[in-house]
Order: sequence, then structure tokens, then C-alpha cells
Amino acid sequence: MLHTSHRLRRSADFARAIRRGRRAGRDTVVVHLLVTDPLSDHPARVGFVVSRAVGPAVTRNRVKRRLRHVMRDRLDQLGAGTTCVVRALPAAAGADFHRLQRDVDDALAGLATGARR
Repeated sequence: MLHTSHRLRRSADFARAIRRGRRAGRDTVVVHLLVTDPLSDHPARVGFVVSRAVGPAVTRNRVKRRLRHVMRDRLDQLGAGTTCVVRALPAAAGADFHRLQRDVDDALAGLATGARR
């Protein structure tokens, strides 16, 4: 579970990260990353978008739980003042935990190096 201070809750925050942030897509996820103020005291915040296209409620909740677990371990990589939105694609429904983990890591690595895909 993510601590409350690390969660994105407001739709305006989601929209800002998606519209202004950089994006990296992989087979199962698309990661949007917006670095607003790296010198701030605000912790990195993460939000998840798992639409009905991913599957029924049970599947969507399982995907969300897995993505939360993956991102919890990567909060230190994001740094202060960072907003991250992880959007699950329909392929995430059939992916195991390690596949989601690998895709998130690849997307974050691509954003860190400036590569877009």
C-alpha cells in the first residue's frame, strides 16, 4: 500500500501529469512523469488509471494492487516534487507481476534517459 502522502487523488493532478509530463509506453503500461520542483519538500506522488478496457472489476483491482506494489518500491527513484501516473493497458490483465514490473522499469528508464516510445 502507498502512504497517503504519495497518492494522487485529485483529477486535476492526474490531468496535469498526463498533459504536461513526459510519456513512455510499453506493452502493458504507459507511464506519465512530470517533474515540477526537484528541490521541493513534497514527496513523489503516484496515481493509477485502470479502465474497464483492462477487464472486469476483479481483474482491474488485481492490476492496480500489483502496480501499487511495483511503484511503492520505486518511489525513491522518482525523487521529490515528481508526479507519476501509471496507466494500465488491456494487455496488463494477462500479465504476471514480473512482466508488469519489467515494463514499469523499462518505461521509467526510458524517461530517465530522455528516450520516448
